[in-house]
Amino acid sequence: MIIIAGTLRVAPEQRDAYLAAASNATALARQTPGCLDFAQSPDPLEPGRINIYERWESDADLEAFRALPDDGTTTPPILGAEVSRFRISAVEPA
Repeated sequence: MIIIAGTLRVAPEQRDAYLAAASNATALARQTPGCLDFAQSPDPLEPGRINIYERWESDADLEAFRALPDDGTTTPPILGAEVSRFRISAVEPA
């Protein structure tokens, strides 16, 4: 299992526009084989921060999604990003 998690930074006044534009990618990801979860959400404390969380069955599934054609939606510019890929070897109930 692969988890992609981290944050994006956009201008605070453009965060809602970014999330609205990114909603197409979220819907597409969730329909893609191997996608277990995909979310881009506003941070409740920092107005220019967007939290990223993706969960994929495999690298191949993630790369297949990333290889899909761009839908042409223009998003406001990302000013910074801190996103990592985590490889999960075991999953247990909480």
